[in-house]
Amino acid sequence: MPMPAQPKIYHICHVDRLPSILDCNGLFSDAKVLELDLPGTVVGMSNIKQRRLNELRLDSHPTLFVGQCVPFYFCPRSVMLYLIHRRNAELTYQGGQTQIVHLESDLYETVAWANANNRRWAFTLSNAGSYYFEDRADLANLNEIDWDAVQARIWNQCKEAKQSEFLFEESFPWGLVRRIGVSNNIVYGQVLNALQQQEHKPTVEVKTDWYYN
Repeated sequence: MPMPAQPKIYHICHVDRLPSILDCNGLFSDAKVLELDLPGTVVGMSNIKQRRLNELRLDSHPTLFVGQCVPFYFCPRSVMLYLIHRRNAELTYQGGQTQIVHLESDLYETVAWANANNRRWAFTLSNAGSYYFEDRADLANLNEIDWDAVQARIWNQCKEAKQSEFLFEESFPWGLVRRIGVSNNIVYGQVLNALQQQEHKPTVEVKTDWYYN
């Protein structure tokens, strides 16, 4: 599968994180969330989050830890969402996938903003929570991502490559979020309610194909 002409990136979070994201006018890295003690349900694996915060640095930006970046996948319906759906035993959060929302942004628009605002970014060729990922900070290398794996619906044989990430230093502007995908009408209503007072209102859609059956 060729690289998409207009690649999108996806951040997943619990719907109860939206109010703090909106109050801060954007997403924060795990490091910044801890520093500011922001409210909302944490859905990742705590041991991997600690590794990203304290051990894993980017080769393309050697002073930058993975956990100092806001993480995105290049696809919805990620491997992490599957673990949430299956209530994996390593997760503190055991509430399943229905309360998880996808925040979609455009890759090229995001990189242009980052470059104009002196914000570092990179992408990885596999899971940035592992000890052996490779990262790049040049869009000319996007073809090194395994796009077949990224788009795969059955990913047992390509799990690591499917988890390629886009990493954005420290904080990600709310204005770059273009669409919000949710699992059902109840969460759809919760998101619309949270957005009521916002000047920037991304499109909100029920996207059942972004979730596991």
